[in-house]
Amino acid sequence: MKGNKRGLFIVFEGIDGAGKSTQAELLAGALLKSGREVETYRDPGGTPLGENVRKMLLDKSACPDLSFVAEALLYAAARAQLAAARIGPALAGGRIVIGDRFGDSTIAYQGFGRGLDVGLLTRVNDLATSGLTPDITFLLDLSPELSKERIAGEADRLEQEKTSFFRRVREGYLFLSGQRPGAYHILDAMLGKEEIHHRVIEAVEVFTGEIFQ
Repeated sequence: MKGNKRGLFIVFEGIDGAGKSTQAELLAGALLKSGREVETYRDPGGTPLGENVRKMLLDKSACPDLSFVAEALLYAAARAQLAAARIGPALAGGRIVIGDRFGDSTIAYQGFGRGLDVGLLTRVNDLATSGLTPDITFLLDLSPELSKERIAGEADRLEQEKTSFFRRVREGYLFLSGQRPGAYHILDAMLGKEEIHHRVIEAVEVFTGEIFQ
């Protein structure tokens, strides 16, 4: 990939209900079919520590009085383990890593959504990941109102937040996309999943100079 032996790190971001997991799965399938070595991880998750932290963070009854700072640090701890134990070694081995969320989700959710200091959160993220950032980020952009409609079943601790919270989160993502315009691709989450997948594949092909069939 552009003469670089290091693997490729691709992340899907966006508010809940935007279709991140679906697109991560579709991309992984297409790349595997093309003979690439691919690993897919969700954040938080991907390691025993990360999965335990995920349950704690999303379960409404586990920590009902969880502070915003504790929430942010738990996300960072799970991400630190994921980066060190899974993503870093995979990239060093030349594999493609697909992430369902990564560091920008903390800036959007805990920074813009919760109102914590964005600069401080950025430094915590950098510490947790040793400065690892995605090569390509796909932002699946969706209105908070439609997000609420799409969330099926009982909402988890974050999904039950008010629409105003998700408006701030969306603003955070759009702000981040402006900070790294060359690495960010904003996609309308209201498009059909196959159309979004086509645009994702097209962007990855342009970045890598390869054709995935």
